[in-house]
Amino acid sequence: MYILRSAADAVIKNSWIICQCIFLIYLLVLAVMDFKYRRLPLKFLLSGFMIAAAGWFCGRDISVMLLAAGGVAGIFFLLISRVSGEAFGYGDSILILIMGVFIGFWDLLYVLLGAFSMAAVFSAFMLIRHHFSRKSSFPFVPFLAAAYIGGVFIGAF
Repeated sequence: MYILRSAADAVIKNSWIICQCIFLIYLLVLAVMDFKYRRLPLKFLLSGFMIAAAGWFCGRDISVMLLAAGGVAGIFFLLISRVSGEAFGYGDSILILIMGVFIGFWDLLYVLLGAFSMAAVFSAFMLIRHHFSRKSSFPFVPFLAAAYIGGVFIGAF
């Protein structure tokens, strides 16, 4: 009985870390799908809202307003997708919305800064090596996943 109680206490104390690991696996699967197929299955993508909802109950001390602001930032990216004629894909925007609801506004900004910075360096490198033209496109979810992983490992959120 003692082992069961201590295991339950360990799960409760580390519930946010467990939620982060589940979200990380979700992101890695999406990154592989985006890299391999350049499409994200809508049902699997939307399942991230369940992980985000579970994140609310994982014992993280964050304001609901920050989580809502993260969602608003995602809605802003959906508008960018709409206006740009999906130059920035809807799947990427939906994932940013889910991430915003899961980690909150400020942490989302850190992830986006990291992802866009890595994407810019990658683009510059590929342009210099003449593998890309100015009209080339590439999957963005792997950069979001890498930025999230970096944030988790440095303890930013």
